[in-house]
This record gives sequence, C-alpha cells and structure tokens, in this order.
Amino acid sequence: MRHSANTRTITLIFVGLSYLFIGAGVFSAIEREHEIKSGKELFAREKYFKELYNISDVDYDNMSHMIMELQPHKAGVQWSFVGALYFAITVVTTIGYGHAVPQTTMGKMTCIAYAVIGIPLCLVMFQAMGERMNNSAKSLLKTTGHKLGFKFDEVSHKCLIPFGILSCCVTVVVGSSVFSYFEGWSYTNSVYYCVMTLSTIGFGDYVAMQVDGALQQKPQYVAFSFVYILIGLTVIGAFLNLVILRMI
Repeated sequence: MRHSANTRTITLIFVGLSYLFIGAGVFSAIEREHEIKSGKELFAREKYFKELYNISDVDYDNMSHMIMELQPHKAGVQWSFVGALYFAITVVTTIGYGHAVPQTTMGKMTCIAYAVIGIPLCLVMFQAMGERMNNSAKSLLKTTGHKLGFKFDEVSHKCLIPFGILSCCVTVVVGSSVFSYFEGWSYTNSVYYCVMTLSTIGFGDYVAMQVDGALQQKPQYVAFSFVYILIGLTVIGAFLNLVILRMI
C-alpha cells in the first residue's frame, strides 16, 4: 500500500514537471518570434518619436512613466467604495489583476493582513458553495432520472463530471458574450479574459471596467461583473472538486 502511494506520488511529480517543460517549449515556440518582432518595431517607433519631437531619453522615460500611472485613472476613481470592492475581490480570490494597488505604507500593510485572513476564508466559502452546488446537481439529476424511468439510488461523482463540464462551458460562454459587448473586445479575447479570471491567473492584460469611467457610470455592468466572478469561481471550484474526488 505504501509502495503504491509512493509510486503514485512520484508519477504525479514526473507528469507535473513534464507538463511544465512541455508548456515552456510550446509557449516559447509560439510567442518568441512575435516578441522579438514587436520589440524591434516598438524600439523603432520610440526612436522615430524622440527624433520627431526632439525629446531626450530622460523626458521620454518620464512621459512613459506618467502615461502608465494615468492608465488606471481612466476607469474613474479606483479607490471609491465600488473600486475598492473590486480590489478586495481580486485580493481574496487571488486573481490579482494589478489594475489597482495600494500606494501608501498603511494600505500595503492592511492589504497583507486582509489577504492572510481573506484568502483562506474565501477558499472555505467557495468549497462549501461548490459542495452545495454539486449536491443540488445530484438531486436534480436523480429527480430527472426517476421522471424518465431510470431507477438508481445514488448519483456518483463520475456522473456529475459531464454536468460540471457543461456548467463551466456555459459560465464562460455567457461571461464572454457580456464582456465582449461592454468592453468592445473580440469574442476570443473575452473567452481568454474569462478563463484567466476564473482560473485566478489574472495576468492583468485584460481587465474589465477600466475604460469610460465604468466603475461609476455603469452600475448594472459592475454588479454583473462582481457576481459573475463569485459565481464563476464557485462553478469552477465545484467542477475541480469533482475531478479531484474522481482522481483520489
């Protein structure tokens, strides 16, 4: 029994490391050439811009830094209550877009304490909600099966996996449609945003509600976005819970 457990652990470690190296090779092959090409084009445009307007390197760097600092302000006041709620959601869910970050020492220390308490609390909450969702799905499938004439006493975790996959797909499709409409993103980029958000990767290259003062001007959209993140993470968590139980 112990030997079997050790073999399983070693196998999982090998598979995990292999997956990392394969991913590195694939992404390097896909993105490297584009990165080099884009870098050359940007440096050429930078040189042209400096020469055209006779801007020194120091002034150009200062201007670039200022433009980057101004970017978050285009969404409106980031630290209004609504903006701070958005930030709090990204902290406790570990999404961490980086669209707004504490600038004061007090804010940074508070963020550390808030994350230390909030992240475990959030994980427990999503686990409980995911279990409730899976139990509800079991009851629904059992009731539907009986109405269709199927006789079974219990719905297994294996039977719930297709239901979980469907729930995840519906969640991504619905979210992508809404974000594509409100943000003006392509549908592909909206799908990318939803998956990166609900997997809590949160690169920050696409962040909702960051243009046209959306945080203050579009309350219905803001409410949808907040609810979508919380419900979406519950759906994903419920599905992952099923997969883990299946693998154990």
